[in-house]
Amino acid sequence: MIISPSSDSAAWQHAARRLLAKMLAEFAYEEVITPVPEPAAGRTAYRLVLSDDVTYRFRARRGSYGSWYVDPDSIGPTGDPLHFLAHGHDTVLALTGDTTGHLIKELLATLSADVRLNAAALGAADLADLDYAELEGYQTGHPWLIANKGRMGFSDADAAQWAPEARRHHRLPWIAVHRDLAEYRGIATLATPDLLYAEELAPATLDAFRHNIADHDRDPADYLLLPVHPWQWDQVVAPLFAPAIADKSILHLTTDNDLRLPQQSIRTFLNISRPQRRSVKLPLSVLNTLVWRGLPTERTLAAPAVTAWVHRLRDHDRFLRDETRVILLGEVASIAVAHPQYDKLPTVPYQYRELLGCIWREPLAVHLEAGERARTLAALLHVDPEGRAFTAELVDRSGLAPRVWLRHFFAALLPPLLHFLYRYGTVFSPHGENAVVIYDEHDIPVRLAVKDFVDDINISAEPIPELAAMPEEVRSVLLTEPPEFLTQFIHSGLFVGVFRYLAPLCERQLGVPESDFWAMARDEILRYQERFPELKERFALFDLLTPRIDRLCLNRNRLHLDGYRDRCDRPHAAVHGTVHNPLHIS
Repeated sequence: MIISPSSDSAAWQHAARRLLAKMLAEFAYEEVITPVPEPAAGRTAYRLVLSDDVTYRFRARRGSYGSWYVDPDSIGPTGDPLHFLAHGHDTVLALTGDTTGHLIKELLATLSADVRLNAAALGAADLADLDYAELEGYQTGHPWLIANKGRMGFSDADAAQWAPEARRHHRLPWIAVHRDLAEYRGIATLATPDLLYAEELAPATLDAFRHNIADHDRDPADYLLLPVHPWQWDQVVAPLFAPAIADKSILHLTTDNDLRLPQQSIRTFLNISRPQRRSVKLPLSVLNTLVWRGLPTERTLAAPAVTAWVHRLRDHDRFLRDETRVILLGEVASIAVAHPQYDKLPTVPYQYRELLGCIWREPLAVHLEAGERARTLAALLHVDPEGRAFTAELVDRSGLAPRVWLRHFFAALLPPLLHFLYRYGTVFSPHGENAVVIYDEHDIPVRLAVKDFVDDINISAEPIPELAAMPEEVRSVLLTEPPEFLTQFIHSGLFVGVFRYLAPLCERQLGVPESDFWAMARDEILRYQERFPELKERFALFDLLTPRIDRLCLNRNRLHLDGYRDRCDRPHAAVHGTVHNPLHIS
């Protein structure tokens, strides 16, 4: 039974107050708002004037990067984020009317999801017993973006069916697409689609699919097979590819019968029935966080080549291969389906050029050694209904002192990321969802896995010898950035996007002061640099320890830069001023 999130007023108010605290904190961090201290009310007291007759007051403490941590229970006159928007949208927030309207819609969808999550929340001890796939369904979403579960395009029933917090297993239907519309790419061992299908489909299922095509008086050899998200089929493919369906260039098939579970990204499904089989990443024309969650044709087709290149870097590097043993979950095969009209119109909104396709990604399970367990980095930020942090539970289970556990954590996480940056001028975006921490049987962090890296790899715009042999088909799709900005992907994705929240959590629950947390992170960077003195020039070129860094702003993009307007290309984070770098020691 689906329970309406509005059926429990207390639950709604609880979620709303916490969302408002997040809004105040992140808007203040990005300098969208400027709270003023109220010394007479105490050292942590602040006020924010919205209008002549509405003033918000709350308690907050400051942290690294100039962050704010707002106490939800201290907010007044109300804990309602909609009241805050109603009185502040055209004053302190300076929002346009259309942005305000869409933002309210996103916030309400996020609140509905939060209420559902809270209703089924587990304690930290129970969460620690879950496997990787199950744990995904209990995560609360992006810690930085305020409307982190907006999913514009989904109805309430859609969210209850397809969102990760619904924790529902699904059988995905497959479709057959004529090769005039669809293209296949694969790594060397999956050079042809038949090699992929032999590993991903049972022989009887593959035969049934091919007989289905033949029953339509079509030659199965002329078609490529791929799964499709049922929502995408109903809402997007059926209406927008109607001519291709009518002339049988696209045929709807049955399911392969494997049960799959959506991950936090919504569009990626893990195979629950057969964990050794690959995950599938499918386009989903839903606006969530900053972008429409489609699959860009060019990058979809390039994914296997990018995977092969990154794997070669790792496999020919002893430090990455043998010491860090970093896992790079390759996107090993892909199919992109062109839309006959939209793909020829580069000025139309990008969402219409990312409508249909599939990427097959290596499963994590096959890379884990005996006793190892995997959890996304985002899981470490989770706090259960009783206020216990998931991180504290893992530290207790390890039997290690908190500082010792954190040293293992930094040693598992940072060296492979630093090596790719310094040695190869290459960065991933190691945010909470894409970075996966691997633990041993005692819940001690031992190494790192990275997924979804094809979309998030960036390389140095300044030539370095290690990039000279990069294949042109890889170079043509990867974004390049100047060295001083390349480091921002580690700063914003990992340090600001994850550690900014993990550090105060460790102070509260592990007794490790925030300043010590950052000192330990810095020590791990310096330890790497001592290990590879021959890269000294690179440490200066890609300097992570500068006194200040640019302040990247994720919420500002939605509020002031792009709003909800359609674009012909994907939006990027806004930059607003600079902040002190806690890794710098003067």
